Parts: sequence; structure tokens; C-alpha cells
Amino acid sequence: MKSLAIIILNWNGLELLKKLLPTAVEYSVSEDSDLIVADNGSTDGSCEWIEANCPEVKILRFAENLGFAAGYNRAIEETGYEYTILLNSDVEVTPGWWQPMLSFMKSHPEVAALQPKIRSYFRRDYFEYAGAAGGYLDNLGYPYCRGRVFDNVEKDEGQYDGEAIDVAWASGAALMVRTSVYLALGGLDADFFAHMEEIDLCCRMIAAGHRVCAISDSHVFHMGGASLPKGNPKKTYLNFRNNLLLLHKNLPKKRGRRVLFIRRLADTLAFGMFLLKGQWGDAKAVIRAHNDFRRMRRNYTRHPDTDILRTLPGADRSILIDHYLRHSI
Repeated sequence: MKSLAIIILNWNGLELLKKLLPTAVEYSVSEDSDLIVADNGSTDGSCEWIEANCPEVKILRFAENLGFAAGYNRAIEETGYEYTILLNSDVEVTPGWWQPMLSFMKSHPEVAALQPKIRSYFRRDYFEYAGAAGGYLDNLGYPYCRGRVFDNVEKDEGQYDGEAIDVAWASGAALMVRTSVYLALGGLDADFFAHMEEIDLCCRMIAAGHRVCAISDSHVFHMGGASLPKGNPKKTYLNFRNNLLLLHKNLPKKRGRRVLFIRRLADTLAFGMFLLKGQWGDAKAVIRAHNDFRRMRRNYTRHPDTDILRTLPGADRSILIDHYLRHSI
């Protein structure tokens, strides 16, 4: 059996498959790796097109749309390779992209998750918003990246090249995992449905004693927003709700209450900003996110004893203060 499964989750993404899957086949199928499309009950002829045009690709067919998290969990459970790369359907891979990742994972058994550099498909010299050169969480749990803070995205001029580094989270756009660790920790949290579920997984991996890393000798190009474009109120809802769930789950109870109190205040300010800008859908999404968080948090009754947020890479700063008050980023 090959050691690596590269799994693309698809739901009615025929046009993206036509555009990007042939390149993925060319640069991903090898003696060591299989390319698999896990189909979430598509009705647009995706599977039939793959069978006719990319016969090298293995297909897993699900009867319904399980969402990003549950879809990948089921696919990884059913395939069971030693290593797995979760590859977004809107990612364009490059020659040799997975080899440095596999080599690094094999030589570093303590590493449970890994990402390459992720650059923009549309502005190819720039990092892409979702992951860039590796993800961090600040001291209030706001995600940011090497190469991206809020909407400020840097040009990739080699400033993050060099040795692999430890990060707080690796992007789900091109996320390599050690399958045994992934399964032992329960995989992605299906209640998140989509957005930030990989950050939650990485936090649990680090809490369990594993490392999460980013490497610079591999890169891919990510379109971003293929499933939910920026500015979509549903995306706003998922990001606000899931960030609160992430903190509630992964912080000790007492510390979690303090952080979540501050975050609610910050989210109230965000709500006000949406109103001032006339973004009524986003403002409503913030309210719904908080209402659903209060309901969903009851499902998470176990909290860690250790505050890993304080020790995560990048947690020694507040990006809100640095960005809006100091104007240093």
C-alpha cells in the first residue's frame, strides 16, 4: 500500500475539477501517493467527469453533503493511509509539491500536521489569506499568519524561507496529517461544519504533545473563497461562531471565561462596524453566531487543565492592538 493519500473533497465542484484536477493528477500520482476525490453527494456530474477524464483518480462517493469536517473524517477513516493531505478543490499544485512534505513528516515523527507555503492563485507573487506561510493565534485567539494579518497580505519575497518552523495551526487548504494521530484525536470537529476546524484540530494536536509545522520548500496556489466568498454573511457567521467554540473547547474553564468575555466585547465592536458600513447581513450573522455559540457550548463539557493558548507560537501579542492602535502591522 502506498504511504500517502492526497484527498480532495468535492461537492458540485465540476468546473473547479475541470480546471485544476488534471494538474493535480500530473503532479500528485506516483509510486508513493494516490489522489482521491471524496465526493459529498454531488449532482453536477463530477464523478462521471472524473471517471471519463482522470481515470488515475480514485473516487469515494458519499450519498449526501457531509460538510468539510465530517466529509474528510469519513474519507480518512475509509482510506487509512499512513499520511494524508487534505487538499482543497480550489488549490493548484506545483511540480514536486508533496515530496518535501512527506520527507519532513517521515523524518520528524513528533510532527502531526504540516503545511506548505500557500500563495494566491490570482496574485501569484503574494501569499493567500487562508494559511499563507503558517498560522498563529494571538493572545485573544484571533487567527493570523506569517504573511497575513487581517486583510493585509504580503508579497512572497522569500522573507519566510528557510528551516521549517513550529506554528499554531496549519491551513486546511493543503493540510498534511499523520493519519494515526488525526484519527486518535477524533479528526476534525464536525460541529464546526467548515472554517477554523483545522485550527481546533491543530490545538488539540499540540495539547497532546505533537508539533505542527510549516515548510517553505513546497508551495501551492489557492484561489480562496471557492465555497464561500469573502463578504458572504454565512462565512462571517461560521468564522465568528467557530472562533468562539475554538476558545471554549481549548482553554481551561476559568481562563476561557475571561477570554470569551473580552472577545464578546470585541465582537460587539465588530457588529457596530458592520452596521456603520451598512453590512446588515454580516451584522445579523454576528448575532446569530453568538446565539448559536451559547447553545452549542453545552456540548463541550470537558476543558483542558493547561492553557496552551499562552504557549502557542504567536500568542505573545495582540494583533488588534498592533494593527489598530500601534499601526505596526
